Amino acid sequence: MIPPHGLPQRRPSAPQGRSSTPSRARSHSVAARATQGSLLTGDERARIKRIGEPIALLLGRLGLSPDALTIAGFGIVLVAAFTAAAGAWIATAAILILGTLFDGLDGTLARATGKTSDFGAFLDSTMDRAGEAAIYAGIAAGAAMNGTTEVIGLATLALGAGSLVSYVRARGEGLGVCANNGIAQRGERAALLIVGLITGGAITATWLAGALLLISVLSAITVVQRIRFIRAALATAGSRA
Repeated sequence: MIPPHGLPQRRPSAPQGRSSTPSRARSHSVAARATQGSLLTGDERARIKRIGEPIALLLGRLGLSPDALTIAGFGIVLVAAFTAAAGAWIATAAILILGTLFDGLDGTLARATGKTSDFGAFLDSTMDRAGEAAIYAGIAAGAAMNGTTEVIGLATLALGAGSLVSYVRARGEGLGVCANNGIAQRGERAALLIVGLITGGAITATWLAGALLLISVLSAITVVQRIRFIRAALATAGSRA
């Protein structure tokens, strides 16, 4: 696989995979270039993952497997989706914060215990996509109930744009290019959504609409960034063949 401009993932062939990571020396050089154009650097992402390691190990000692953590995290997002459908934006944000903290613990536990697997990577990626669909659908339903029609359309747009970010990465990996770069990766999109939900609930729904619009625009930029990166990587690989 062509070396990525991003942190080593749980699996090189799928988002949030669970297979073993590259060597430490190679990981350091990749991390230095880690998320070109991203809001977070590779070192910052690595520090965040290290913070969650004690929690993941504790859950592992309680008998939870990486796959169980994946499904539990999805369950938290589903609760947030139903809360959003009720129009309770601040409560939705609070639950999403928990879900965001929970996200990634499955991969951390898998790596720490040597239980990485291709199926784990597949399950995690699938649950991530399903969770995003659920939360945006919940927001749209809550907006319909509250009569904030602009939020309905923007939630749909944000979901579509975010899904395209993941699709471009998956297609790139199918061609042997790990394109996990870009300004609005999943963590950044989640953070913006949480801020939008809090301000939308505390002030006015216009703030939530603005956050959804920003997510959509930044996601579109990320798609372009990844397409350009994949094109350059494939051209480089072709010239070396």
